[in-house]
Amino acid sequence: MRANIFVEDIFFFKYIGCSTLAKTLYRQIHEKHPYDVAWNSYQPDFDVVHYHSFGPMALTHRSYSKGVKILTAHSTPRLNDGNVAFSTIINNQYPKIYGKFDHIIAITPPSLREIEEMLPDMPTTLIPNGVNREKFIPDEEKRRRFRSYLQVDDDTTVVLTVAQETPRKGIYDFLKLAKKMPDVTFVWVGGYPYSVLSKDYAKIELLKRKSGKNVKFTGFVPDITEAYTGADIFLLPSYAEIMPMVLLEALATGVPVVARDIPEFREVFGDASLLFSDIHEAEGFLRDETALRRLRGISRSFTERFDINRIAEEHMNTYKRLAEDA
Repeated sequence: MRANIFVEDIFFFKYIGCSTLAKTLYRQIHEKHPYDVAWNSYQPDFDVVHYHSFGPMALTHRSYSKGVKILTAHSTPRLNDGNVAFSTIINNQYPKIYGKFDHIIAITPPSLREIEEMLPDMPTTLIPNGVNREKFIPDEEKRRRFRSYLQVDDDTTVVLTVAQETPRKGIYDFLKLAKKMPDVTFVWVGGYPYSVLSKDYAKIELLKRKSGKNVKFTGFVPDITEAYTGADIFLLPSYAEIMPMVLLEALATGVPVVARDIPEFREVFGDASLLFSDIHEAEGFLRDETALRRLRGISRSFTERFDINRIAEEHMNTYKRLAEDA
Protein backbone atom coordinates (compact mmCIF):
# COMPACT_ATOMS: atom_id res chain seq x y z
CA MET A 1 0.00 0.00 0.00
CA ARG A 2 1.40 3.34 -1.11
CA ALA A 3 0.10 6.68 0.20
CA ASN A 4 0.81 10.24 -0.89
CA ILE A 5 0.36 13.13 1.54
CA PHE A 6 -0.42 16.29 -0.41
CA VAL A 7 -0.80 19.90 0.72
CA GLU A 8 -0.31 23.34 -0.77
CA ASP A 9 3.08 24.35 0.61
CA ILE A 10 4.09 27.46 -1.29
CA PHE A 11 3.79 31.21 -0.77
CA PHE A 12 1.61 32.10 2.22
CA PHE A 13 0.07 28.58 2.26
CA LYS A 14 3.18 27.23 4.00
CA TYR A 15 2.36 29.33 7.09
CA ILE A 16 -1.18 28.04 7.46
CA GLY A 17 -1.87 25.35 10.04
CA CYS A 18 -2.86 22.60 7.60
CA SER A 19 0.62 22.68 6.06
CA THR A 20 2.31 22.28 9.45
CA LEU A 21 -0.07 19.49 10.40
CA ALA A 22 0.54 17.64 7.14
CA LYS A 23 4.31 17.87 7.57
CA THR A 24 4.11 16.64 11.16
CA LEU A 25 2.04 13.64 10.10
CA TYR A 26 4.24 12.83 7.09
CA ARG A 27 7.48 12.93 9.07
CA GLN A 28 6.12 10.56 11.67
CA ILE A 29 4.71 8.07 9.15
CA HIS A 30 7.86 8.25 7.03
CA GLU A 31 10.01 7.48 10.07
CA LYS A 32 8.13 4.22 10.69
CA HIS A 33 7.03 3.38 7.13
CA PRO A 34 9.60 5.02 4.80
CA TYR A 35 8.58 3.04 1.72
CA ASP A 36 4.83 3.44 2.19
CA VAL A 37 4.38 7.21 2.08
CA ALA A 38 5.37 10.04 -0.28
CA TRP A 39 5.29 13.80 0.19
CA ASN A 40 3.60 16.08 -2.36
CA SER A 41 4.22 13.74 -5.26
CA TYR A 42 2.55 14.77 -8.51
CA GLN A 43 2.49 11.19 -9.76
CA PRO A 44 -1.00 9.68 -10.15
CA ASP A 45 -0.32 6.06 -9.16
CA PHE A 46 -0.93 5.76 -5.42
CA ASP A 47 -3.34 3.55 -3.54
CA VAL A 48 -4.31 6.51 -1.32
CA VAL A 49 -3.81 10.25 -1.67
CA HIS A 50 -4.35 12.20 1.53
CA TYR A 51 -5.02 15.87 0.88
CA HIS A 52 -4.67 18.46 3.63
CA SER A 53 -5.76 21.47 1.57
CA PHE A 54 -8.09 22.10 -1.34
CA GLY A 55 -6.41 24.93 -3.21
CA PRO A 56 -5.71 24.92 -6.96
CA MET A 57 -2.72 22.58 -6.76
CA ALA A 58 -4.52 20.00 -4.65
CA LEU A 59 -7.69 20.09 -6.76
CA THR A 60 -5.68 19.77 -9.96
CA HIS A 61 -3.84 16.76 -8.59
CA ARG A 62 -7.10 15.25 -7.38
CA SER A 63 -8.54 15.48 -10.90
CA TYR A 64 -6.03 12.96 -12.32
CA SER A 65 -5.02 10.92 -9.27
CA LYS A 66 -6.06 7.26 -9.44
CA GLY A 67 -6.08 6.32 -5.76
CA VAL A 68 -8.63 6.73 -2.99
CA LYS A 69 -8.84 10.47 -2.38
CA ILE A 70 -9.01 11.48 1.29
CA LEU A 71 -9.33 15.01 2.62
CA THR A 72 -8.69 16.03 6.21
CA ALA A 73 -11.15 18.79 7.05
CA HIS A 74 -8.82 21.33 8.65
CA SER A 75 -11.38 23.96 7.67
CA THR A 76 -15.16 24.12 7.67
CA PRO A 77 -17.41 26.98 6.53
CA ARG A 78 -17.89 28.60 9.93
CA LEU A 79 -14.13 29.06 10.36
CA ASN A 80 -13.87 31.55 7.50
CA ASP A 81 -16.14 34.12 9.10
CA GLY A 82 -13.88 36.76 10.61
CA ASN A 83 -10.84 35.24 8.94
CA VAL A 84 -10.93 36.06 5.25
CA ALA A 85 -12.67 38.61 3.07
CA PHE A 86 -15.54 37.33 0.87
CA SER A 87 -16.13 34.44 3.29
CA THR A 88 -19.77 33.96 2.20
CA ILE A 89 -18.74 33.34 -1.40
CA ILE A 90 -16.03 30.90 -0.31
CA ASN A 91 -18.28 29.07 2.16
CA ASN A 92 -20.86 28.36 -0.54
CA GLN A 93 -18.24 26.29 -2.36
CA TYR A 94 -17.54 23.87 0.50
CA PRO A 95 -20.20 21.22 -0.28
CA LYS A 96 -19.16 21.16 -3.95
CA ILE A 97 -15.43 20.94 -3.20
CA TYR A 98 -15.65 18.47 -0.31
CA GLY A 99 -17.99 16.33 -2.36
CA LYS A 100 -15.21 15.69 -4.89
CA PHE A 101 -13.32 13.50 -2.41
CA ASP A 102 -13.96 9.85 -1.55
CA HIS A 103 -13.51 10.14 2.21
CA ILE A 104 -13.28 12.92 4.79
CA ILE A 105 -11.23 12.78 7.99
CA ALA A 106 -12.67 14.99 10.72
CA ILE A 107 -10.49 15.98 13.64
CA THR A 108 -13.07 16.78 16.33
CA PRO A 109 -16.60 15.56 17.12
CA PRO A 110 -18.17 19.01 16.40
CA SER A 111 -16.47 19.25 13.00
CA LEU A 112 -17.55 15.69 12.22
CA ARG A 113 -21.15 16.65 12.92
CA GLU A 114 -20.83 19.73 10.70
CA ILE A 115 -19.46 17.67 7.81
CA GLU A 116 -22.15 15.01 8.18
CA GLU A 117 -24.83 17.70 8.11
CA MET A 118 -23.26 19.33 5.05
CA LEU A 119 -22.65 16.04 3.19
CA PRO A 120 -24.79 13.28 4.75
CA ASP A 121 -23.67 10.64 2.22
CA MET A 122 -19.92 11.27 2.59
CA PRO A 123 -17.95 8.49 4.37
CA THR A 124 -16.05 9.95 7.33
CA THR A 125 -13.51 8.97 9.97
CA LEU A 126 -12.64 10.81 13.18
CA ILE A 127 -8.89 11.15 13.86
CA PRO A 128 -7.65 14.03 16.03
CA ASN A 129 -4.51 16.06 15.38
CA GLY A 130 -1.31 14.81 16.92
CA VAL A 131 1.60 16.56 18.61
CA ASN A 132 5.28 15.65 18.70
CA ARG A 133 5.77 15.31 22.45
CA GLU A 134 9.50 14.78 21.99
CA LYS A 135 9.85 18.20 20.34
CA PHE A 136 7.47 20.23 22.50
CA ILE A 137 8.86 19.83 26.00
CA PRO A 138 9.81 22.20 28.85
CA ASP A 139 13.34 23.56 28.35
CA GLU A 140 14.90 26.10 30.71
CA GLU A 141 17.63 27.17 28.27
CA LYS A 142 15.09 27.92 25.54
CA ARG A 143 12.96 29.74 28.09
CA ARG A 144 15.88 32.01 28.99
CA ARG A 145 16.66 32.70 25.33
CA PHE A 146 13.13 33.69 24.41
CA ARG A 147 12.64 35.91 27.44
CA SER A 148 15.99 37.57 26.71
CA TYR A 149 14.75 38.19 23.16
CA LEU A 150 11.60 39.77 24.63
CA GLN A 151 13.71 41.77 27.07
CA VAL A 152 11.66 40.69 30.09
CA ASP A 153 12.94 39.52 33.47
CA ASP A 154 12.18 36.27 35.26
CA ASP A 155 9.44 37.84 37.39
CA THR A 156 7.43 39.17 34.42
CA THR A 157 4.34 37.17 33.50
CA VAL A 158 4.35 36.41 29.77
CA VAL A 159 1.05 35.57 28.07
CA LEU A 160 1.58 34.00 24.65
CA THR A 161 -0.73 33.67 21.65
CA VAL A 162 0.34 31.83 18.50
CA ALA A 163 -2.15 32.51 15.72
CA GLN A 164 -2.94 34.32 12.52
CA GLU A 165 -3.64 38.02 13.00
CA THR A 166 -7.36 37.99 12.26
CA PRO A 167 -10.61 38.90 14.04
CA ARG A 168 -11.62 35.25 14.24
CA LYS A 169 -8.50 34.49 16.26
CA GLY A 170 -9.59 37.08 18.83
CA ILE A 171 -6.89 39.66 18.22
CA TYR A 172 -9.15 42.51 19.38
CA ASP A 173 -9.77 40.84 22.74
CA PHE A 174 -6.04 40.12 23.02
CA LEU A 175 -5.35 43.84 22.71
CA LYS A 176 -8.11 44.74 25.15
CA LEU A 177 -6.73 42.33 27.74
CA ALA A 178 -3.24 43.75 27.30
CA LYS A 179 -4.61 47.24 27.94
CA LYS A 180 -6.42 46.04 31.09
CA MET A 181 -3.29 44.25 32.38
CA PRO A 182 -0.31 46.59 31.83
CA ASP A 183 1.79 44.63 34.36
CA VAL A 184 1.69 41.55 32.10
CA THR A 185 3.59 41.12 28.81
CA PHE A 186 1.38 39.93 25.94
CA VAL A 187 3.15 38.30 23.00
CA TRP A 188 1.53 37.43 19.65
CA VAL A 189 3.47 35.11 17.34
CA GLY A 190 2.17 34.82 13.80
CA GLY A 191 1.20 36.87 10.77
CA TYR A 192 -1.63 37.37 8.32
CA PRO A 193 -2.99 34.28 6.53
CA TYR A 194 -3.80 36.05 3.26
CA SER A 195 -1.61 39.16 3.40
CA VAL A 196 -3.59 42.35 2.68
CA LEU A 197 -6.68 40.28 1.78
CA SER A 198 -6.99 39.14 5.39
CA LYS A 199 -10.05 40.51 7.12
CA ASP A 200 -9.55 43.93 8.80
CA TYR A 201 -5.91 44.07 7.74
CA ALA A 202 -5.63 47.89 7.86
CA LYS A 203 -7.60 48.19 11.11
CA ILE A 204 -5.47 45.58 12.86
CA GLU A 205 -2.24 47.22 11.69
CA LEU A 206 -3.42 50.55 13.11
CA LEU A 207 -4.33 49.03 16.47
CA LYS A 208 -1.00 47.21 16.66
CA ARG A 209 0.83 50.52 16.25
CA LYS A 210 -1.26 52.04 19.03
CA SER A 211 -0.80 49.14 21.47
CA GLY A 212 1.06 49.57 24.76
CA LYS A 213 4.66 48.77 25.60
CA ASN A 214 3.57 45.49 27.18
CA VAL A 215 2.43 44.16 23.77
CA LYS A 216 4.86 42.49 21.38
CA PHE A 217 4.10 41.20 17.88
CA THR A 218 7.00 39.01 16.77
CA GLY A 219 5.77 37.80 13.40
CA PHE A 220 7.07 34.31 12.68
CA VAL A 221 9.87 33.05 14.92
CA PRO A 222 12.61 30.62 13.81
CA ASP A 223 12.02 28.18 16.67
CA ILE A 224 8.45 28.13 17.91
CA THR A 225 9.41 25.81 20.78
CA GLU A 226 11.32 28.70 22.35
CA ALA A 227 8.16 30.81 22.41
CA TYR A 228 6.19 28.13 24.25
CA THR A 229 8.93 27.50 26.80
CA GLY A 230 9.30 31.25 27.39
CA ALA A 231 5.62 31.72 28.20
CA ASP A 232 3.86 31.46 31.56
CA ILE A 233 0.34 31.20 30.12
CA PHE A 234 -0.99 30.38 26.66
CA LEU A 235 -4.01 32.44 25.58
CA LEU A 236 -6.22 31.58 22.61
CA PRO A 237 -9.19 33.97 22.36
CA SER A 238 -10.33 32.53 19.02
CA TYR A 239 -14.05 32.56 18.24
CA ALA A 240 -14.04 29.47 16.02
CA GLU A 241 -11.61 26.57 15.73
CA ILE A 242 -11.52 22.90 14.95
CA MET A 243 -8.47 21.57 16.79
CA PRO A 244 -5.56 24.00 16.61
CA MET A 245 -2.09 22.51 16.94
CA VAL A 246 -1.02 25.46 19.06
CA LEU A 247 -3.09 24.26 22.00
CA LEU A 248 -1.57 20.79 21.85
CA GLU A 249 1.90 22.28 21.52
CA ALA A 250 1.42 24.58 24.50
CA LEU A 251 -0.02 21.79 26.64
CA ALA A 252 2.78 19.39 25.67
CA THR A 253 5.27 22.06 26.75
CA GLY A 254 3.52 22.25 30.12
CA VAL A 255 2.07 25.73 29.62
CA PRO A 256 -1.41 26.30 31.11
CA VAL A 257 -4.06 27.22 28.56
CA VAL A 258 -6.71 29.94 28.83
CA ALA A 259 -9.04 29.85 25.82
CA ARG A 260 -12.48 30.95 24.71
CA ASP A 261 -15.36 28.68 25.60
CA ILE A 262 -16.28 27.21 22.21
CA PRO A 263 -17.66 23.71 21.48
CA GLU A 264 -14.39 22.20 20.23
CA PHE A 265 -12.38 23.36 23.20
CA ARG A 266 -15.06 22.23 25.63
CA GLU A 267 -15.33 18.74 24.11
CA VAL A 268 -11.65 18.13 23.35
CA PHE A 269 -9.69 19.96 26.05
CA GLY A 270 -12.21 19.99 28.91
CA ASP A 271 -10.62 20.24 32.34
CA ALA A 272 -7.13 20.71 30.87
CA SER A 273 -7.87 24.39 30.15
CA LEU A 274 -9.66 27.42 31.57
CA LEU A 275 -12.44 28.46 29.20
CA PHE A 276 -13.80 32.01 29.32
CA SER A 277 -16.95 33.60 27.94
CA ASP A 278 -15.79 37.24 27.91
CA ILE A 279 -12.63 39.26 28.52
CA HIS A 280 -13.58 39.98 32.14
CA GLU A 281 -13.61 36.26 32.86
CA ALA A 282 -10.44 35.86 30.82
CA GLU A 283 -8.65 38.44 32.95
CA GLY A 284 -9.75 36.60 36.07
CA PHE A 285 -8.34 33.33 34.77
CA LEU A 286 -5.06 34.96 33.74
CA ARG A 287 -4.63 36.15 37.33
CA ASP A 288 -5.85 32.97 39.04
CA GLU A 289 -2.52 31.46 40.08
CA THR A 290 -4.18 28.58 41.97
CA ALA A 291 -6.06 27.40 38.88
CA LEU A 292 -3.04 27.97 36.65
CA ARG A 293 -0.83 25.94 38.99
CA ARG A 294 -3.30 23.05 38.76
CA LEU A 295 -3.14 23.16 34.97
CA ARG A 296 0.64 23.20 34.95
CA GLY A 297 0.52 19.91 36.79
CA ILE A 298 -1.66 18.14 34.21
CA SER A 299 -1.03 19.92 30.90
CA ARG A 300 1.74 17.72 29.51
CA SER A 301 0.25 14.40 30.62
CA PHE A 302 -3.07 15.40 29.00
CA THR A 303 -1.43 15.27 25.55
CA GLU A 304 -0.43 11.59 25.80
CA ARG A 305 -3.59 10.57 23.98
CA PHE A 306 -2.64 12.91 21.10
CA ASP A 307 0.95 11.71 20.74
CA ILE A 308 1.91 11.86 17.06
CA ASN A 309 3.11 8.24 17.15
CA ARG A 310 -0.38 7.06 17.97
CA ILE A 311 -2.09 9.43 15.54
CA ALA A 312 0.22 8.42 12.68
CA GLU A 313 -0.65 4.75 13.18
CA GLU A 314 -4.36 5.59 13.14
CA HIS A 315 -3.85 7.26 9.77
CA MET A 316 -1.90 4.31 8.38
CA ASN A 317 -4.63 1.90 9.49
CA THR A 318 -7.23 4.11 7.81
CA TYR A 319 -5.21 4.23 4.57
CA LYS A 320 -4.92 0.43 4.49
CA ARG A 321 -8.60 -0.07 5.22
CA LEU A 322 -9.73 2.30 2.50
CA ALA A 323 -7.25 0.93 -0.04
CA GLU A 324 -8.44 -2.62 0.63
CA ASP A 325 -12.09 -1.60 0.31
CA ALA A 326 -11.55 0.30 -2.97
